[in-house]
Amino acid sequence: MSLGDLTKQIAKEVVGAQVDEVMGNLRGSEGASPDQATPAGGPGALIMAEVQKMQSALKDDKELVVECVAAGERLRVVEMFAPSPQVLVLTGMDANRVVTRVAAGAGSVQLVCKPAAVKEGAKPLRLRFVAAKP
Repeated sequence: MSLGDLTKQIAKEVVGAQVDEVMGNLRGSEGASPDQATPAGGPGALIMAEVQKMQSALKDDKELVVECVAAGERLRVVEMFAPSPQVLVLTGMDANRVVTRVAAGAGSVQLVCKPAAVKEGAKPLRLRFVAAKP
């Protein structure tokens, strides 16, 4: 399976889960708790919420490795910022460990997310999520 196919599959699963959740909320699911509310704010907020869910599901001996490929650069993402509903700014390290930022339309961002084991005694890296101030 190629990287593009894998990314498309993950995006399809993310969008599918979010569509089901949104449709359930639109239908007026009476039993839904406030904690299960769909984040407002467009595709950027939806992507950030899904990555947060993936990260929070991990145990203390695992970390979520999030990678983005843009303009020929592979970036290990350490921070996600949504300055507007349609834009995501990803901050991370490139192959030479240089801090790099990618600003892109939230609808076009492709992320590869995978859990990875942390070396014994090391602290797992946790992504930082920053939402735009209203």
